Amino acid sequence: MGRYLISKWKKTAALLKNDKLKEYVPQTFKMSKATLLEALHAYHMVYVKPDAGSHGIGVIRVEWKNGENLPFSYQAGLRSYKFSDYSSLYESLRKRINSKSYLVQRGIHLLKYRDRPFDIRVMVQRNRKSRWETTGLIGRVAAPGKIVTNYHSGGMLVSAEKLLSSHLSSENTNRYVRQLGELGRRVALQLAKVYPGLREIGLDIALDNKYRPWILEVNTAPDPYIFRSLKNKKIFAKVMRYHRLNSLSKK
Repeated sequence: MGRYLISKWKKTAALLKNDKLKEYVPQTFKMSKATLLEALHAYHMVYVKPDAGSHGIGVIRVEWKNGENLPFSYQAGLRSYKFSDYSSLYESLRKRINSKSYLVQRGIHLLKYRDRPFDIRVMVQRNRKSRWETTGLIGRVAAPGKIVTNYHSGGMLVSAEKLLSSHLSSENTNRYVRQLGELGRRVALQLAKVYPGLREIGLDIALDNKYRPWILEVNTAPDPYIFRSLKNKKIFAKVMRYHRLNSLSKK
């Protein structure tokens, strides 16, 4: 088994096999006209994303707001589109994504920092003893008007502690950081049971307004260089040390 896994659907399925982890995974469907409508009925706001994709490219937010003249809408990039009926919305989406395989995921209303949504990347890597270790956390704040937080899509990198401390006390911030680190390690252990070739993962974790963590996505080829922006240079040094080690590993 290789060390990289592209399919978001396969990674989600692997996590759902663990009863203690599946509560952190937003409900996810393979996209079809029926499943998208079902998700909109249940959550009113969802994200559709390519099964194979990275850097937030191709991610679209879809909403259904009852009572409005144009109740159905979606946002792609900085542009929004509104529709009077569901069929029109779906046909527009299908033309946009062509024949690519897409997923529908329950939408999470992210916590905000300076009125911009953010999530947290948790880096988990195998150490010299080949054991999984959480090596770094970093926050990603969406660019103004955008729906994705990815740095490669214009997002801003901020320490996780700074973002969390704008909502939590210092004590609770430190506790939460430890909890997210442990969650990352548990996710790595679970994925490695199904895909033992994995060496590094990056979890994208959203926090809702009750501070509940949600695993939006797991990347098996996470960018280590985003940690260079942290003031604590020991974190970046460790991430890179493990990254080089895992890049050389043939296991």
